[in-house]
Amino acid sequence: MEERDIDTDRIDEAVLALMFLTLHDLDRMSGTCRAWKSFDWGALGRLYEQGLIHNPVGKAKSVVLTSAGRERCEQLFQGLFCASREPSV
Repeated sequence: MEERDIDTDRIDEAVLALMFLTLHDLDRMSGTCRAWKSFDWGALGRLYEQGLIHNPVGKAKSVVLTSAGRERCEQLFQGLFCASREPSV
């Protein structure tokens, strides 16, 4: 497989969706929260550029999701990994 064959947008969506599993420290005032950052650095950088997480570079073992990132990660998690209650046709 060649690098040009890799859909980085889909990788970024999967990484953001998986962050939902490790969400913690919700700040109700700003809507931000933290998630463990043990994911591909390229994907984290792209999520940062999209404004979905704060800068992942640093000593902390977690990254701060913006309120938009937190909402999107839950949507993606449900869409990618949750069984539908109704069968798809």
